[in-house]
Amino acid sequence: METTRNQRLALQDAMVFLGAIASGTEQAIGESASSISYLAGVNLGKKLSLGVPRTGDIEEALAATREVLKKNDYLWLFEPFKTHDQEAVVLEAEEGAQVMLVFRDCMIRQSLFRFGHSQKGSLCNMMYGFFAGALQNIMGRESSLEIIHAGENACYKKLVVKNA
Repeated sequence: METTRNQRLALQDAMVFLGAIASGTEQAIGESASSISYLAGVNLGKKLSLGVPRTGDIEEALAATREVLKKNDYLWLFEPFKTHDQEAVVLEAEEGAQVMLVFRDCMIRQSLFRFGHSQKGSLCNMMYGFFAGALQNIMGRESSLEIIHAGENACYKKLVVKNA
């Protein structure tokens, strides 16, 4: 019990540190912080997804991305979301295939809340970069991730995997 408590306290300290870095970086260099974080996320996504089998199926690629995160102990739990009137999870749009994702348990959101920093900043851009890098390896296609809603309990995002 004491070990678990100490691990939780250490994690919370790391989360505060992460929030402080994001806040300080954004104050020091402004909007460039988001670009730097995005590129860091791309590199991380590519590195961690090396060797993952390629697929052209978005749902399979998302499952592989989820496994990459889980294997590396990253707490970015997400799931595809389909409204009651949607026929399929994946929708075809002019720019490419799109999937709505719900992030219920996000270590970045928790870090930002723990430090008292707002969402939608540089650390969120790191997540976008991670998905772009991982999906580039897994699908061989460019992608984008856009926040539709950033909330206290979950975030709702639109993933677009661009046409080849």
